[in-house]
Amino acid sequence: MRDVGPVRITGPVVSDEVMVPLATYEAPLWPSTDRGARVTSCAGGIQTVIVDECMSRSILFEAGSAESALAFTTALAARRDELAEVVEGTSRFGRLRDYHVQHTANLIYLRLELTTGDAAGHNMVTLAADHVMSWILEQWPELKYVSVSGNFCTDKKVSAVNGILGRGRHVICETVISTDLCRKSLKTSPAAIADLNVKKNLIGTSLAGGVRTANAHFANVLLAVYL
Repeated sequence: MRDVGPVRITGPVVSDEVMVPLATYEAPLWPSTDRGARVTSCAGGIQTVIVDECMSRSILFEAGSAESALAFTTALAARRDELAEVVEGTSRFGRLRDYHVQHTANLIYLRLELTTGDAAGHNMVTLAADHVMSWILEQWPELKYVSVSGNFCTDKKVSAVNGILGRGRHVICETVISTDLCRKSLKTSPAAIADLNVKKNLIGTSLAGGVRTANAHFANVLLAVYL
């Protein structure tokens, strides 16, 4: 493991120069990430904005018919305040932000979205979903429980729903690198980087059938941080 940086970060939570620990067997990752830290710091740092945050869990029910499934979701919408009370009764920090429903035939996928304070909230939202599930089955006994997690959350899988509806913290980071700094430190031009980004990350990812994954390999850095 090695520390890279410092990375200059400016945002609502952190405004400081931060050393980033990276644990990896991919040795070139250290100098390449460190170079990025130096270049962005010379450019004034990385500006960050937290756009949204939530954690989700989807409960799966089975109704007797598609018509009765729709009747349930219509009735649930009128009892949103009660649903929120059930959620808030399971945690000091968990709060119902929103929910979304998807129907497939007579199956009901109820995706709960909670704000969870400073916690990531995976266990918090699962506990809340379990209590919501019990409450719903008491109020609508004609429904059948299928799973406390119906994969509309979605957890540990590449999906479009998380990018569209959100799961975890949605943070946008930006930095502006001048042409001179780009040529001096990165040994290329902004035009060449932009052209490569389109041809590799956008078109190449489209050909591969990628789902909101238009990037080179940021998973390598994320894994090194988590390890």
